[in-house]
Amino acid sequence: MNHVTIFTDGGSRGNPGPAGSGAVIKGLDGENVASVSAFLGTQTNNFAEYEALVLALTSARDFFGSPVPHKVVVKMDSELIVRQMNGQYKVKHPILKTKHQEVKKLIADSFPDIEFAHVRREENSEADQLANDAMDRGM
Repeated sequence: MNHVTIFTDGGSRGNPGPAGSGAVIKGLDGENVASVSAFLGTQTNNFAEYEALVLALTSARDFFGSPVPHKVVVKMDSELIVRQMNGQYKVKHPILKTKHQEVKKLIADSFPDIEFAHVRREENSEADQLANDAMDRGM
């Protein structure tokens, strides 16, 4: 493998409802180098997806240094967020616009080679589990 892979997931029980985010960062060898999760209080599903991305990118930057010296592939099961990050969809919601800008700044500052890919939910089970664990902790 010649790149770092990041899996992220966010969710809420109810929309909005108790929300959590989780992410797994895999190094060049495919082994986990970091995992993060956070309970977010009452939020929407899409907010939780963006927050998972912020947590993941911040953790990857902290682990690898800035700028991150490797290509990074972010895999998410949220087609909406992937398409927004790839510029295919506009971000209309004001709160999500703020989260999107936060992610874009992290990328501009620390990730010279990054791409976003949509994956099926089954391929994202580790990050999903972390997001669910975060929701369980907060409830």
